[in-house]
Order: sequence, then C-alpha cells, then structure tokens
Amino acid sequence: MNEIEPRYEVLWPLARRAVRNTAAAARAPDLAGRTVGFLWDHIFRGDAMFARIREALVARYPDIRFVGHEAFGDTHGSGREAVLAALPARLRERGCDEVISGIGA
Repeated sequence: MNEIEPRYEVLWPLARRAVRNTAAAARAPDLAGRTVGFLWDHIFRGDAMFARIREALVARYPDIRFVGHEAFGDTHGSGREAVLAALPARLRERGCDEVISGIGA
C-alpha cells in the first residue's frame, strides 16, 4: 500500500432488520360477490389500468362491486399520512373485501 494514499475505516453497510417479515393474508378463493377497492398514488395511469382491470373482473365475476380510488384519496401525495391513517376505516365503511393498489412505475 502506498503511504501517500488516504486510509479509511470501513463500516458494514447493512444494518440489522428493523421490520420483521410477516406472512401474507390468505387470498379469497374467488371474487364472486366481493367488493374491491382501488387505491392509487395518482402517478402512472391508474385510472386507465383500473378500467381494464374492472372490465376483466366483471367479465369473470358479474356480481363483483368496486369502490373507486376517489373514495380514498391519493396514497402518495402531500396528504398521504392522513390518507393512509384513515384507510382502514374507509375500507370498512365502504365494505371492501379486497384491495387493488396501483402504484406508479
């Protein structure tokens, strides 16, 4: 090693995990008669994607119901903390059994 070159202390870049992994919730066996809420971060064409998803799901499950993303608010914008804090209650109020969350890409 050349003595002119600086010498640096090195730290391990990975920290201990702060969040524990948890098992995913069980999926519904199908969506017949279920109510699906759409969540969106208002970034990437969620409105267009939700229309396509809705069309495909209605073709397969004619009695499916939907709650649009407008009912919940922007999950990414400046008020996201309040939107996310209120989300569990809003999902219950609107009778949502399932959620499709559209995020920008």
